[in-house]
Amino acid sequence: MQQSKALQYLQSGRNVFVTGPAGSGKTFVLNDFIQWAKHAGKKIAVTASSGIAATHLGGVTIHSWSGLGITDRISEYALDGLLQKQHLHKRFTTTDVLIIDEISMFDADRLDSVDLILRTIRNNSTPFGGMQVVLSGDFFQLPPITRGSVPAKFAFEAKVWQELNLVICYLDIVYRQSDDPLLTILEEIRSSTVTEQTIEQLQARLDEPLPKHLTPTRLYTHNVDVDKMNMEKLFTLPGEQKNFHMTSSGKKDQVIQLKKYCMAPEELCLKKGAVVMCVKNNPKAGYVNGTLGTVIDFGFDAVEIKTSNKKILTLHPESWVIENDGKKIAQISQLPLRLAWAITVHKSQGMTLDEVEVDLSKSFAPGMGYVALSRVRTLRGLFLRGMNQRALLVEPRITEQDQFFLNASESNTTSSTS
Repeated sequence: MQQSKALQYLQSGRNVFVTGPAGSGKTFVLNDFIQWAKHAGKKIAVTASSGIAATHLGGVTIHSWSGLGITDRISEYALDGLLQKQHLHKRFTTTDVLIIDEISMFDADRLDSVDLILRTIRNNSTPFGGMQVVLSGDFFQLPPITRGSVPAKFAFEAKVWQELNLVICYLDIVYRQSDDPLLTILEEIRSSTVTEQTIEQLQARLDEPLPKHLTPTRLYTHNVDVDKMNMEKLFTLPGEQKNFHMTSSGKKDQVIQLKKYCMAPEELCLKKGAVVMCVKNNPKAGYVNGTLGTVIDFGFDAVEIKTSNKKILTLHPESWVIENDGKKIAQISQLPLRLAWAITVHKSQGMTLDEVEVDLSKSFAPGMGYVALSRVRTLRGLFLRGMNQRALLVEPRITEQDQFFLNASESNTTSSTS
């Protein structure tokens, strides 16, 4: 489905699920809809399943917005407690549209719990108390966190998922290099039809020597490995270290949440020659979330970088905000950069990187290989340092459900918005 058709469904007031592979424009469509809804005078709640995803859209986590917190299921006692909170009552009864982004990481029990909270407080027995619900995400991306040996229950397995009568908008046009072999590789992994040719193409990227001018981002599964590599690399650079400190304003608890999930650090330590990554979209200034570069100079409250395609950019502090009920409640400002010799796979969500160095020899869960590979723009930009047999596996339930979504979307594409 084309983005314009998906936007028509969103504007129609129907409940919608926006999905599609990495690079298909899900966030772009959501941002267009958010701006349209605001201009139309609608009260819109922008949330996501994770803090990182929430910062991309200027929203809050669904856990925080709904009052659910860190629990999996809402108990009767906890629900009674929420009923006493006037600010939640006002928030829920005045909201017209609820967006939940990165739905792949939000499990079925939590989705049903949010539904119960909204039905109860809005005193409305229809799904989510009658507000328009917009879900977005790709179930091949990061899954819900499992508790012990209990397998994850995906959001589409929630009771309320069926009751929402969602219009499926599957964005199937990937806005990357359309002739690149990596697109075919990702499609084969998604459909569990990996061919010998694909395996050979990936094996050819094993121990591919790095060109001298390239310093690709290294993806790790754990923060400790990322921090260790970045600080070691920074320490070895000659010259003076410059430190840039984040500023903040607004409600303390919301500022803490913004700082926790913002990709830019509270204290950004840089030297000339440091490898950095832009962590905010600013196409007018020449960079997007994931643009890589090397620090070449410093100015007053500014940093000059040279990108991997030789562009010189000057970056100034940017702001991240949390809006709730149409009001700005917290804001932080910092240079939109972080050290990028290494980052975690988790923090790379929503990014498209030009070059990536990744070791898949320790892949332990279905989908990990797909998540890592879907972060890089082209096959030539992929430098593999290991790959085990599980690396290209995906959860069978996801493959089956994705085909269902695609078929449903194709039938919607041929029909008119009602």
